[in-house]
Amino acid sequence: MHVVKVISRRGATEYVSYLLRQSYREGARVRKRTLANLSMLPPAVIDVIRRGLAGETLISAQDALHNDRSRPHGHVLAVLGTARKLGLEALVDPRPSRERDLVVAMAAARVLEPASKLATTRLFSTTSLGPTLGVAEATDDELY
Repeated sequence: MHVVKVISRRGATEYVSYLLRQSYREGARVRKRTLANLSMLPPAVIDVIRRGLAGETLISAQDALHNDRSRPHGHVLAVLGTARKLGLEALVDPRPSRERDLVVAMAAARVLEPASKLATTRLFSTTSLGPTLGVAEATDDELY
């Protein structure tokens, strides 16, 4: 069995049909039998039928995707957006550098969750603050 796309033209109008067909032999001739008209199905469903008949193993999205970790990001985005609007980065250092990113990360961390520098390094791994600023691997010595 296979899915066939049939295009027919009548005047200036073009019609597209998707048919489920079966091929078989009658003596030396190859014949085909139409089993179903799939034209009324959505294109995504037709594609799934075509791929399934071709022997492809199809799995659901829940089985294909696995979420190992989800980090909170909304509050981080709000604090960093406000800091950028206020010009905190340019106030710390007009040129981009790792030190500037560390200072901005520490300031944002104090707003998000006031804690020591050691606890701030742990905060980098539990929220999206560290990866967003590129300081996720920072140590407490770097913050001092």
